[in-house]
Amino acid sequence: MSVIEVKNLHKRYGDRWAVQGITLAVERGEIFGLIGPNGAGKTTLVECIAGLRRPDSGQALVLGLDPQKERQALRSRLGIQLQDSQLPDQIKVWEALDLYSSFYEEPADWEELIVALGLAEKRNDVFARLSGGQKQRLSVALAMVGNPDILILDELTTGLDPEARRNIWQLILDVRARGVTILLVTHFMEEAERLCDRLAVIDGGRIVALDTPAGIVARTGGEQRLRFRPSAPLDEELFANLPEVRRVTRNGDTVIVTGTGNLVQVVASTLAQRQIIAHELRIEQAALDDAFIALTGEKV
Repeated sequence: MSVIEVKNLHKRYGDRWAVQGITLAVERGEIFGLIGPNGAGKTTLVECIAGLRRPDSGQALVLGLDPQKERQALRSRLGIQLQDSQLPDQIKVWEALDLYSSFYEEPADWEELIVALGLAEKRNDVFARLSGGQKQRLSVALAMVGNPDILILDELTTGLDPEARRNIWQLILDVRARGVTILLVTHFMEEAERLCDRLAVIDGGRIVALDTPAGIVARTGGEQRLRFRPSAPLDEELFANLPEVRRVTRNGDTVIVTGTGNLVQVVASTLAQRQIIAHELRIEQAALDDAFIALTGEKV
């Protein structure tokens, strides 16, 4: 069952289209990711879904409700963490969570959220004294305090160190295990691959790919990369006529051969015929960041 439905949504700022005809559906209980370059329209899209912006045309439905016309009915069922959320400078961490929990009939235990999100030692600190990462964690806690059916998270782990990021990933998986549907905007490809059941790649306000992370990676054609330092001078033309090789590049004295199929065997055979040893050989499979670059032309 779809709990979020977006149909031919358009949003324009002046003469620039931020969202151009996006249609998608998010199923109950899944983690659905939005990835794309900066300015691609991801945040505008989730703000339209959450009822924070009015689309110029098209429709967004959340749990069958119009977020513009039925905002009050959605308030207790939708948790939102936005990238630029702000609170009064002098409000304390525990005060913010206590206040937000009072807005809901059946809130989560905010004391547990403080611990789960690594804020226990900061519970008496005011918002202005928190680091960027701590403010982000508090924003996530506030989004979760209402026990929502749907959680919208925009750049959820920006500013967090690797350990804190992985702790929040586990928390999000635990939340999904309770049946919560999660719409996740991220620019971390590892985060998208680890967490998301499906992904929409957005570029220029349009969806350019919608599939599972593995399905999107498969669009690269199963590319492999071989990186090595040759033991002797190497003419790149050696690989030019090999059908498995798509391109050969260099990074200093490292040769990078990209291709498909039996790439490892044919490159190894070619080097062996010329008695060239591949030092520091590394074999890399295509990943989501490769597919992202191929689809959008942008570096991650």
